[in-house]
Amino acid sequence: MSSGLVEKIKLIAGEIATREGCLVYDLEFLEGGSRTLRLYIDKDPDGASLEDCVNVSRALNLALDVDDVIPGGRYDLEVSTPGLERKLSEKWQYVRAVGRWVQVKFESGEKNQTIKGELSQALDDKIVVLDGEKSIEIPYGSVLKAKTIFKDLKGQKGGKPKAPTKKKKR
Repeated sequence: MSSGLVEKIKLIAGEIATREGCLVYDLEFLEGGSRTLRLYIDKDPDGASLEDCVNVSRALNLALDVDDVIPGGRYDLEVSTPGLERKLSEKWQYVRAVGRWVQVKFESGEKNQTIKGELSQALDDKIVVLDGEKSIEIPYGSVLKAKTIFKDLKGQKGGKPKAPTKKKKR
């Protein structure tokens, strides 16, 4: 899919999401055995709801079909939230993620490094990640891959909660 067509779809999706009080977080078009247009929406302060996803999906489906925006026949449309652990690729996404835990893979000299820590700043030209007592500055151009990561209240990586242990009665 051409970048011009992707931008046109983002514009249409953006107008529809705005009407629903949401914003377009990301959009991807996957081609392979089947074709899928995935739209990720978000909403302040608590995130987009299932109802928001349904409303945006219905309206976007209608708009894309009426104007026959996507050439090549059949495709699937999926509208969802980006989730707790979300990809970071645009500067505004980093700004929204300040204060959250992140994992960033970046170019550093002759090798790539991965760091986990709190995103403390998202500046015009770089991000700043706190790794314990250390502050790491990473230019946007050096970032290979970045995402927010979920941390539970105990500071551990999220996932399935551990079952409580039972004490034997004596």
